[in-house]
Amino acid sequence: MRILAALTSSIACIMTLLTAVGCDTISSDFSQFSQSFAPPSPAEAARWAADPNDRENARRGTILLANAPWGGTEAYVKMYRLYAQDALDPLVRAAALQALGRHGDPEDAQLVAKSLTSPFRQARLAAAKALQRLHDPAVADLLWTRLVDVNEESDVRIEIAIALGQYPTPAVFNALVAALSQRELAVNIAAVDALRMLTGQDIGIDEDGWLTYMATAKDPLLNSPTYLYPTFVRELDIWDALVFWDPVVFESPDVPIGMKVFGVKRTSALSGENAQDTSNSAVPSAAPASTPASTPASNPASNPASNPGLAPAPAAESGK
Repeated sequence: MRILAALTSSIACIMTLLTAVGCDTISSDFSQFSQSFAPPSPAEAARWAADPNDRENARRGTILLANAPWGGTEAYVKMYRLYAQDALDPLVRAAALQALGRHGDPEDAQLVAKSLTSPFRQARLAAAKALQRLHDPAVADLLWTRLVDVNEESDVRIEIAIALGQYPTPAVFNALVAALSQRELAVNIAAVDALRMLTGQDIGIDEDGWLTYMATAKDPLLNSPTYLYPTFVRELDIWDALVFWDPVVFESPDVPIGMKVFGVKRTSALSGENAQDTSNSAVPSAAPASTPASTPASNPASNPASNPGLAPAPAAESGK
């Protein structure tokens, strides 16, 4: 009888909770849980991305397309460019900038760089990350001028410092040295890693030491620095093991588009090509493009700032 009474009391509590919370909320939670087992189809993602009446759908669809191997289709790339230039919602624009970083051309770097001065932090951060993957010397001056602006958010300056590791010019060098005196340690570390790539030297967070090296070295800057853009890596957890039908595959660091003869090979571009074509790239033998991804702490050359915010998708936050 006691067991029956306890069970009856428990059922009554559950029914009261459902009434208080609302069946719609519970139904929505179960719906979201079920969606993790059945992600949106490519057609649905494309419809979301092109939805002019729902900004959240446009953002979600653009992110899904950006992270898909077939997201580099020309029609999608044209949409990314349109959103990167004209989208009013900062999260939609940030998603489009991320997509251009993954699927764009070197010529897109200047379009992306325009968002470095956006009034919205999400767009500036996405632009800085995208420019780690797009190589165009014309944007170097736009990058370093944002790095030395102490009014800029520190996370944006971190990503800018990482991106500058591919441009061996005196102006970039001086800006990175100046960043060593900024108050945020993460910015200092990102600047040191970029200086290490540009010079092959390891002088640490020593502003005077770097300036002395620049003044006394015969060839202080490397002609072709070994630069790999960083990628997001995390430890696998039990959920990854449970969802065995959808194994987690992390992206490997690679050389930015524009630093290779053929650029980074997208899945859509590889169809019908001989795999040996990728060996004609101008990647230094010391840093092949197939370098496996690793955690930030174990691979500082490919993940300079050891910054946890290097995920492919922009954070879903609102406001400036």
